[in-house]
Amino acid sequence: MRSPLRRTRRTPTAPHGGATAPRDGARLAGAAFASALLLAGCSSGGTGAGSAGRPVAAPAQDVLLQAAAVPGPDPFTASTVRNTVRPSDPPGASEGRRARELDGATPGLYGGTRAVGSCDVERQVSLLTGDAKKARAFAEASGIPEAGVAAWLRGLTPVVLRVDARVTAHGYRGGRAEAHQAVLESGTAVLVDQYGSPRVRCAGGNPLRAPGADRGGVYVGVPWDAFDPDHVVVVRPTGAVVASLVIVNATDRTWIERRTGSDGEEDRKPAVEPSCDPDACTLDGSGTPDPDGSGPATPAPSTPDRSGPPEDVPPTPDAPTEPAPEAPDPSTEPAPDPSTDPLPDPFEEPPAPPDGELPPEELFPSGTVPDGPGTFEAFEG
Repeated sequence: MRSPLRRTRRTPTAPHGGATAPRDGARLAGAAFASALLLAGCSSGGTGAGSAGRPVAAPAQDVLLQAAAVPGPDPFTASTVRNTVRPSDPPGASEGRRARELDGATPGLYGGTRAVGSCDVERQVSLLTGDAKKARAFAEASGIPEAGVAAWLRGLTPVVLRVDARVTAHGYRGGRAEAHQAVLESGTAVLVDQYGSPRVRCAGGNPLRAPGADRGGVYVGVPWDAFDPDHVVVVRPTGAVVASLVIVNATDRTWIERRTGSDGEEDRKPAVEPSCDPDACTLDGSGTPDPDGSGPATPAPSTPDRSGPPEDVPPTPDAPTEPAPEAPDPSTEPAPDPSTDPLPDPFEEPPAPPDGELPPEELFPSGTVPDGPGTFEAFEG
């Protein structure tokens, strides 16, 4: 880091042969005063401007590197990580196919041990709900009602990350949740929601949210041996609720289907397994859009070949013709007699509807009718 620039005052030196003459001294004083005015005008011309009117760059945000087994600064609770086997990392993808974003339901994004959750959810519930201030701060950071902390935690799924993931983490400081950008090491035990997004870091009970829009920053903390900034990914929530996640079994390198919201007690072999072996499947952008927009071309609809001879079409039989009815002659119709056809009375009461029927104005009210069901604010994952 560069040291801050310091301004130094340079004392003018006297010319050779003696002191400065009075007229020269006055000239120097006037020039110094004019220079001071010029500097004052340039430096006060705008907000946040530096020398020569250039804008001052905002300081880069810190991105904390959080190792898998370290509670980290300002934990919410003690660790609730279970001693499970750490899953293997996915093989590295080629340079041109490296993923920067992955869908939360990507097979192999998470791992775990069959029938064993990576976090003790019930202990996490007990630690948080036993402290009212922490529960309130946790709920605020997670975007959930304070009264629903226990039920919300029990609806999450304990798994282990198999990639280094960028998140917005929250530490507990001074009775409040303080947000900061962080990178979680592969092998970190987390609780994920029904959209596949990490929501709690089990080593410290810290709430997790999606990373900020600014993906830059300066990494701070102790990097692990395999850390590579180019391999950090962002987990993107799925567009719809997922019923299960396909994860890697850390003990025998097989596929596991884990129902979301379960603790692993319902783990089973997936009905449809991914087409590759867990140790061979690369997370090479299955959740990222194609950068150049190229993809399988959609075939154009085919047109029938009309070069051959036309098919014989049987003639349509003639329909029997009937003479058109004659229109009545208006000259022969009798004109209405106003003396015999009375006009309707405008003050006459309308006839009552039959029993069991509603009048038209109640069947079709004049007020506006909503054109769809009421909307609700979707939960931010």
